[in-house]
Amino acid sequence: MEETIEHYRIEDEESFGDFLYALNEYAPRAANLLQTLRQQPADQLVLAELMRLFHTIKGDAGLCRLYFVEPLVHAVEDTLARIKAGELIFSAALEQVMLLAVDRLELLISELDSGRDISLRDFNLLIAELQQLGETPAALVDAQAWLLVKRLTGFVPQQSLPAKPSAASPAQQADLEFFRSLALQFEQRSMLFQGRTERNLMLAAACNQVSGWLVDPLQLEAAVYMHDIGMMFLPQELWLRQGRLSAEERIQLAAHPGWGADLLGRMTGWEMAARITREHHERPDGHGYPAGLRADLICDGAKLLAIIDTFEAVILRHGQRHQVRSLLRALAEVNAGEAQFDAVWIGHFNQVVRNMMDEGVVLPHVR
Repeated sequence: MEETIEHYRIEDEESFGDFLYALNEYAPRAANLLQTLRQQPADQLVLAELMRLFHTIKGDAGLCRLYFVEPLVHAVEDTLARIKAGELIFSAALEQVMLLAVDRLELLISELDSGRDISLRDFNLLIAELQQLGETPAALVDAQAWLLVKRLTGFVPQQSLPAKPSAASPAQQADLEFFRSLALQFEQRSMLFQGRTERNLMLAAACNQVSGWLVDPLQLEAAVYMHDIGMMFLPQELWLRQGRLSAEERIQLAAHPGWGADLLGRMTGWEMAARITREHHERPDGHGYPAGLRADLICDGAKLLAIIDTFEAVILRHGQRHQVRSLLRALAEVNAGEAQFDAVWIGHFNQVVRNMMDEGVVLPHVR
């Protein structure tokens, strides 16, 4: 049995860059093939192409010395081999498991691109569960697969919710309408942004409600509208860039929270909204920007908005790849950011999204 790799840091920048570039092409292709196979589970040509693609990902990972990737892909291949042999039928549960495995691989590679030493503990746990799924009796595979999906999407039981605080004054309402108009102007900059303002507002308000209104709802609403307004001062190709950013581009991107915060800070009564906006890219582990704040120094509104913003980034990436914008997959990817988000707010976010799914609530332009 191969030794489990617990931590990893990029050893060869050139090889890693090659794999990152290739994965940006492989991942959407895998998602499209999985969707096609779900619609046509008896199509052996699609199955064969999917197996070749995963084999290529595994081979490229080996060539680039990213050996921790190989067991994940091998576990997926084992299940595909059982489908090819007629032992299993490709189901919705297996489709979701494999989509989530690819998403988790992409997220890990993206984290590695930051240049830090990354823990592989959760990634290795996922591999172990995929390996177990590959050995599960055929009659129990779907049930086991849905349990794995549930773990990856962080189910939290429903709780009773408190009443919302008082409504906005006429002056506050006028300001909020102005902020909203700016957000909608930003949304018009790309078809891929369609529905983002309403999605962000729905999720942020619902999470805040579950928390017991820890964040002033008016300040949070203003921050939802204004947190990315600074992006309008950057080149559009930078917002929509897939793949690695240069050091100069990272510096440019890191300036956008400050611009939105400064605009809010110049308007009376929106001090907390300005702080939420300024801090929404900070991380509990201190590796965020612009100030590198650690957990206790980041305000609650920013901790929540960081989760909503990452959810939106996943939805944007799906749109760029012409994929279905999946609430379930976005939920799983957000839950993979162990060091990136506050655990309490992740719990609230999970509860909200799972309740939406259970109740059939639809976010704008998301399945």
